[in-house]
Amino acid sequence: MNKTLKKIDLAQKRRWRIRKKVIGTAKRPRLAVKFTHLHIYAQAIDDAAGRTLIAGATTQKELREQKIRPNKIGADSFGKIVGEKIKAAGINAVVFDRAGRQYHGTVKAFADAVRAAGVQF
Repeated sequence: MNKTLKKIDLAQKRRWRIRKKVIGTAKRPRLAVKFTHLHIYAQAIDDAAGRTLIAGATTQKELREQKIRPNKIGADSFGKIVGEKIKAAGINAVVFDRAGRQYHGTVKAFADAVRAAGVQF
């Protein structure tokens, strides 16, 4: 197995290990965040019903104009937007799913911005 495939395999194992423990409900949905090289994606998911309550991405038309990138500054501004969407939907608390990434850098900036919008983790 080459180095790239091993890294991908280990990342998938981390995601599965986290998902065994992090389960979203209607009262407290799972806030999943995904960072790619160009964009940030976030969803508030009710795992019990199997549906997405809130979704946001930097690929959306209104956010594309703001040129939000997946760095700390972009994660902070996108986290504020997602936090406001979650509060507008009447959700006060979420379970954070960092998708196998370390709680550091962009993931931490995103989480802090969502908390600043008034959503509890």
